Amino acid sequence: MLKVELHAHSADDPLDAIPHTTTQLIDRAASLGYRALAVTLHDRQLDPRPYQSYAAERGITLIPGTERTICGKHVLLLNFRRGAEAVTNFDELRALKAREPGLVIAPHPFFPSSTALGRLMHRYADLFDAVEYNAMFTSVINFNTAAERWAREYGAPIVGNGDIHRLRQMGTTYSMIDAEPDADAICDAIRARRVRVVARPVTFRAAAGLIAELMTTHVLPAGFWNEPEESAGFIVPSTPRSGVSAPPPSASAV
Repeated sequence: MLKVELHAHSADDPLDAIPHTTTQLIDRAASLGYRALAVTLHDRQLDPRPYQSYAAERGITLIPGTERTICGKHVLLLNFRRGAEAVTNFDELRALKAREPGLVIAPHPFFPSSTALGRLMHRYADLFDAVEYNAMFTSVINFNTAAERWAREYGAPIVGNGDIHRLRQMGTTYSMIDAEPDADAICDAIRARRVRVVARPVTFRAAAGLIAELMTTHVLPAGFWNEPEESAGFIVPSTPRSGVSAPPPSASAV
């Protein structure tokens, strides 16, 4: 079983202000026992080749990917060899899937955001290979429950993703995938539902702080937010949610 993160951003992102580099992201993933990582920049697919040797030395398989904006909505496109950055509408996405064996994941689809897919999840249900269980939830507020209902309705697998914008987010929600450490094999395993989600809620204070940080990053001086490397205090012990699993409360947070 591989510990996998399928939704992460780095300083190479053209839209979001991310303080950590791609190599720092790889280092953090390796330190937490991850075996595979998709760096999913907004509307840009990072070329993984310059980082493959660095990642491999640390036991990490890199999966090509991007968080593409399609008709104003965010969609994760993973392991497409070409064409992912050119998709602008759902007809083009359908055509891309017909000619390329990539994986399409719906990220944070029912969160209260203008970029969430929402009702389009039903209109274009056949386009999505999996739906995301996003790490941004507390023991009281959880917008992932609608994604769980959608997955049951359409028989789709659920993947756990951190949607990493800060390194301290890693390790709260992730996927355990029964596959060889290879991008194609990992995507095939997700389609075959050989994936288990591990998810723990974050504290309300941590969630509110992270949201405030992300919303003000572009207007405050560089370095205003001092990011701790460890995630201690970022999560709270939890019991498993329906359709996902969590470590026992006594287990390590990471």
